[in-house]
Amino acid sequence: MDYLNRSQAPFGADVWKEIDAAAVRAARDRLTGRRFLDIEGPFGIGLTTIEVGNDEYCREPVAGEAGAVLGRALSIPMLRKSFRLSIRRLAAHIENRQPLDLAPVEDAAEAVADREEEFIYRGSGEGFSLRGLQTIDGRHSLPGGDWAAVDRALGDVLAAVTKLDDAGFRGPYALVLSPALYNGLFRLYPGSDTMQLEHLRRLCTLGIFKAAIEGGILVDPTVGVLIIGQDLQAGYGGQDGVHYQLYLTESLVLRIDEPEAICTIAAETSLQAGDPTRRATREPKAAS
Repeated sequence: MDYLNRSQAPFGADVWKEIDAAAVRAARDRLTGRRFLDIEGPFGIGLTTIEVGNDEYCREPVAGEAGAVLGRALSIPMLRKSFRLSIRRLAAHIENRQPLDLAPVEDAAEAVADREEEFIYRGSGEGFSLRGLQTIDGRHSLPGGDWAAVDRALGDVLAAVTKLDDAGFRGPYALVLSPALYNGLFRLYPGSDTMQLEHLRRLCTLGIFKAAIEGGILVDPTVGVLIIGQDLQAGYGGQDGVHYQLYLTESLVLRIDEPEAICTIAAETSLQAGDPTRRATREPKAAS
């Protein structure tokens, strides 16, 4: 089933290979959930829903009444972003080996990756009953504090670990932080050359990740599974004489099995960008 219409495109496999590679590179730099969540799939474009939990009576039948047994299901969102490539520039690339500008592919891949992250962390509040790591009922939570205080980050994360440990989730743990909280971890402890990040890495051995969220999330990997229908792929839509119309698409859903394996931390930081105690070092990107 050629639902991506690649066979209709007036260019060959070599160009598709370049497009796919550019899309994967750009998306990988944005994706964090896939780095610590278990993944199943891809199962194909036809996977539109998955059943979750056990079948149960919608209510206990009274005497003489027939019972009704219902199951529960999660819809699997399809994410899609269109982009265009110049017909002339692509011809110059194929015929004259001129460099091909794949920035439109990268921009589309980043948009899809950002939406995937949104579904993982916040779910969908648009009537589709999809919950994310920060919004699922039954998760643990901590008020957190101001991480501008050097010892507060470690204290809050230790408190979150204790909550998960007491609930029977022994780790290893992953920690996801807002950009402001994550960047602040590169400060040194007073009188030492040790960064806060180094201490927390010993506690959160699945990794510490910077994502577009508020506050922080501590997660045990038994939390659930990221179910992938169709992984990120490019398709062909047509052309208008000036541009080829293409798109990137994927489908996936986070199935949360153990909400109690999550502890959200409502921390913040009053640390300002110009604060002389802030370390301006960037952590190397983690491999996916």
